Amino acid sequence: MPTLEENLLRLMTEETARLHAAPDLVERVMRSSRGRRIRVRIAALSASLAVVAVPVAYLTAGSVATSGTEVTMSPAPEPPAIDDTPAPRTEPPSLGDLGDGKAFGRVKLGYLPERLQWSRWSLDYGEVYTTAYFYKGDDPGSYRMQIFMYEDKSIQEIQNRIQVYRDEEDGEEMTIGGRPGYLVVQNVGEDGMSGTPTAYVQVSDRQWAEIMFSPVYAKEFSGADAVSAELKKIAEGLTSTL
Repeated sequence: MPTLEENLLRLMTEETARLHAAPDLVERVMRSSRGRRIRVRIAALSASLAVVAVPVAYLTAGSVATSGTEVTMSPAPEPPAIDDTPAPRTEPPSLGDLGDGKAFGRVKLGYLPERLQWSRWSLDYGEVYTTAYFYKGDDPGSYRMQIFMYEDKSIQEIQNRIQVYRDEEDGEEMTIGGRPGYLVVQNVGEDGMSGTPTAYVQVSDRQWAEIMFSPVYAKEFSGADAVSAELKKIAEGLTSTL
């Protein structure tokens, strides 16, 4: 027959086994304070360990003896320290100060539409780089015209994209000063917009350009033909400095 000490140990062990943290405890705590994810996660896990450890501490406080065997349990280890110091913020790579914006990366603009000026924004990822133009007083981050340049291996991306338009019979071929190109309206219907008029043109053997008008800017022209004529004029004025 089990002794009084053995019954006490069994009952307390069963009670301990039933104590556990709710499966969504961590997520509920994190949802209440999303700004401190790492710190909150560790605190929640520590709390769940403490819930289970309470009856164990009560059981082992006096080192209960059963059938001549002393039962002792070690305290739960402290969670490892986490360095939650935020990583330093790094700015995205840019092309630097472009002045009037008529030259950027390894290309020059021979023609910039009236009233457009450099937006003071650019990105430079080596073989792919871009900059944008807007009107004085426009909201920072907006654009009316944006130009992407693709060089060397990245040119394949443009060629693949143009081939898709050809296969779908969307857009039209164009030739600018003997250089191949393609004219298409991209993103039609996205976010309720009427689309982004775009001209692709080969600038050199190692370069292709993608010239885009925002839907807002395109509305300033008298129609699709006027938009196409302006895109072609910009494309014709691009020259390589490679």
